[in-house]
Amino acid sequence: KVLRTLRNHWKKTTFGVCLLSWGGNWLYGKHCDNLLRRAACQEAQAFGNQLIPSSMPLKKATVFLNPAACKGKARNLFEKNAAPILHLSGLDVTVVKTDYEGQAKKLLELMENTDLIIIAGGDGTVQEVITGLLRRADEAVFSKIPIGFIPLGKTCTLSHTLYPETTNQVQHITNAALAILKGETVPLDVLQIKGEKEQPVFAVTGLRWGSYRDAGVKVSKYWYLGPLKTKAAHFFSTFKDWPQKHQAALLYLGPTERPPEEPEEKLSRPPLYVRLYRRLRLYWSSPPKEIPQEVTPEDWEEVNVSTIELSIATRNRQLDLMRTEDFMDICIEADTVSKGQFVDRGSQKMRDPLLCPEGSQCIQASRCILQLPEGTEGFFGIDNEEHEAMPVEVKLLPRKLRFFCDPQMREQMLRAAVQ
Repeated sequence: KVLRTLRNHWKKTTFGVCLLSWGGNWLYGKHCDNLLRRAACQEAQAFGNQLIPSSMPLKKATVFLNPAACKGKARNLFEKNAAPILHLSGLDVTVVKTDYEGQAKKLLELMENTDLIIIAGGDGTVQEVITGLLRRADEAVFSKIPIGFIPLGKTCTLSHTLYPETTNQVQHITNAALAILKGETVPLDVLQIKGEKEQPVFAVTGLRWGSYRDAGVKVSKYWYLGPLKTKAAHFFSTFKDWPQKHQAALLYLGPTERPPEEPEEKLSRPPLYVRLYRRLRLYWSSPPKEIPQEVTPEDWEEVNVSTIELSIATRNRQLDLMRTEDFMDICIEADTVSKGQFVDRGSQKMRDPLLCPEGSQCIQASRCILQLPEGTEGFFGIDNEEHEAMPVEVKLLPRKLRFFCDPQMREQMLRAAVQ
């Protein structure tokens, strides 16, 4: 009777089987996520159970959380996956939630001493925090504080450098939180982008200016087209004046040699009699004569730019811990692109925004000045955040900040550098 009933109502049977299969798969996924959280919490508890001297204070960690990231889901993701790990580790955690865009910059100006800075959000949150940090008057001291990044935003470019690739969001977040506890750090370059009047903006990924960036911003407007929305956004953007050329003048300086890394260990303080002897010797000795040093003129090179898109990027994506020169990559793409190539390449640019295709002019520079013609409209994309296009000076700050990373990723970087 059961088989006969299922055969007679085969549509309802098919729908029920599909629904039960989907529900079972969903429940199994939730169970696997709970197992990942439990394992991460047990690993974090091992750090919290370590004995410390009574005279040593707890490490203070300040978390800057952007609840609006990931379409408003960032707060829930942080509280379920990252917050228990941080609290179980024995850190003195202070969570600062931002309410509006740009608030993190102002909060960084008021931040007191802390041992760790943790950014919980996406690329925009990272840019706000490091900009507020490096705008401080005492940035030389605060820039030495290690920074942790918990990827919660829609775009988290930096996470591809710091953590292993995974398709499971829960595992990705827990790996990032555990990497902070393990203490391994890598130095990352920072770009200082300064306009004529405004305060400088700092970026860890790069700057984009061109047609691919403008079309990529409009992809979300075509959500109703599903998987075709990316091609549709780039196709409709070709209805404007074609070819789309961006004119500018670029002045740049070549790469600079990397100085030796300073030792982290502090030298012991000399005895009192040695310090007194040195002060007396300096007091009675005659002041040394200053020898004028010849200032060598900077060798600027100039390029007239006519491109469909220009990008200025750090080397943080292909991080090389052993390289001997510091530079940023400038990619000037050719302006002779057909509409079909533009649509196809636009899809590639959505996956890798800083892709430099064949036929592009690639320049390695430590500093550059981008001069735009008067009346130029449009926007820059600085770490995937929009800023008004204007003449800017971009300066590389090599190894300016230290970010926590997964120990396996650091070993891979060192192994690749040796090979």
